[in-house]
Amino acid sequence: MLQKVRIRLPVGRPRTRPDAVAADKAYSSRANRSYLRKRNIKAVIPEKKDQSANRKKKGSRGGRPTRHNADLYKERNTVERLINKLKAWRGIATRYDKTPESYLAGLHLRASMIWINDLLKATD
Repeated sequence: MLQKVRIRLPVGRPRTRPDAVAADKAYSSRANRSYLRKRNIKAVIPEKKDQSANRKKKGSRGGRPTRHNADLYKERNTVERLINKLKAWRGIATRYDKTPESYLAGLHLRASMIWINDLLKATD
C-alpha cells in the first residue's frame, strides 16, 4: 500500500515517501517496521503487549523497545473518522463492486459527497 502513496505539496512533484506512517497495533510486526526503517520512514505504531512481554522475557537479548510518538498517533483519529464516514455508504462497506476501478470510483464519489457536505456546513 505504501508504494501507492503520493504526498502533494503546494509546488513540485508529489513525494512518494512520507515522513511518518501511523498505524494501529495490528501492523506492529518486525517486517513492517524493518520495511519502514529501510525507507527511512518514522513508524508511529504502538507495540503489542505480547510482543513487549516476549521482548522483556528475553532480557538484554530482546532488543530495544520500539519508539512511539503519542502526539503523532493521536492524529490517526482523523483518518479513522474519515474511513467510518466512507463506510457509512453500504456499497463501500460491503464491497459490492466487481472491479477495482468501479470500487475506486465509488470511493471518489463518496469522498466528494463528504467534502461538499463539509463545505455546506462551513457556510451555514
